Amino acid sequence: MQGFNMGRYVPPEHEGTLSANKLANKHALGSRARKLSQGILTVRFEMPFPIWCTTCPKPTIIGQGVRFNAEKKKVGSYHTTPIYSFRMKHVACGGWIEIRTDPKNTAYVVTEGAKKRDTGEDKVQEGEIRIKTEEERERLANNAFAALEGKVEDKRQAVTDKSRIEELQRAKERDWDDPGEANRRLRRAFRVERKVRQKREGMTEELKDKMSLGMDLLEETEEDRRRAGFVEFGELGGEGAVVKARSRPLFTDTENSRKPMAKRLKTTKAAAEAEQRRENLRKELGNNTRAVLDPFLSVDKQSVPAIGSTPLIKRKKSSIQDQDRASNVNGTTNHHRAPALVDYDSE
Repeated sequence: MQGFNMGRYVPPEHEGTLSANKLANKHALGSRARKLSQGILTVRFEMPFPIWCTTCPKPTIIGQGVRFNAEKKKVGSYHTTPIYSFRMKHVACGGWIEIRTDPKNTAYVVTEGAKKRDTGEDKVQEGEIRIKTEEERERLANNAFAALEGKVEDKRQAVTDKSRIEELQRAKERDWDDPGEANRRLRRAFRVERKVRQKREGMTEELKDKMSLGMDLLEETEEDRRRAGFVEFGELGGEGAVVKARSRPLFTDTENSRKPMAKRLKTTKAAAEAEQRRENLRKELGNNTRAVLDPFLSVDKQSVPAIGSTPLIKRKKSSIQDQDRASNVNGTTNHHRAPALVDYDSE
């Protein structure tokens, strides 16, 4: 009968007497137990700390948490606690690394193919208790002065720890003497922060809807305000800006900008000033001429100052008809073009 999610068939005559693994002469752990006769079991081992591989040609570090298929084997015991070794292969260089458990110091020890990376974590930090080894205990037992120094240090540490504990107890009694009042203060502060946060979120949503932004806006910081203060904005409108924009020539002259830099540097200061005056006069005449001739300008032409006093003479329709009659009397035919959309010349 084939069991649920088993994938193996057990004949009816062996059902209940033999398992599928025994019937197929296989171990329940599969290929992981192929060296079980030697006391070796393949397990998934995770590196407990970073190590340096000594087999690689160049110094190579193996980070903490890297996993290997390791051969687990019992190599000894500490009292009644077994000591296991984990032997794994580094695929980068093909070297073997062996790490063993240390029940005595509750740690792992690298015994072959690598060395532990020194990060300073083995040093005793403040508030930690270091377990002394047997050698240190024997040294303290045989040396009276070392034992006395240790007792003095322990007394000093006990006084420091006692003062810290009393300080924590006083802080707890002060802040949590009345739990109801403390809870009320926390809820009041949270309520004020929540209103400010909701108002800020509402302003952000309004700005996103107004600007049609499809992204999340971060909260404004003091750095943003300081950098925004450096920006200077010019005039946003006005009749002067409109007149200046509409009186600008249609095509800018780029002859001066195309002159080589070396040639411009050779000119004297007086020549440069004279050239600048001529250029300014030419641009001003061109701007005023365009302001008078452009039929699409809606600005009042009286507000635009004109340098020349000679007005533009427009051709009238009556003068065109008189010329046609004169040409018919003389026997000549004047093939003039069809009348345009406007009855005056433009640029």
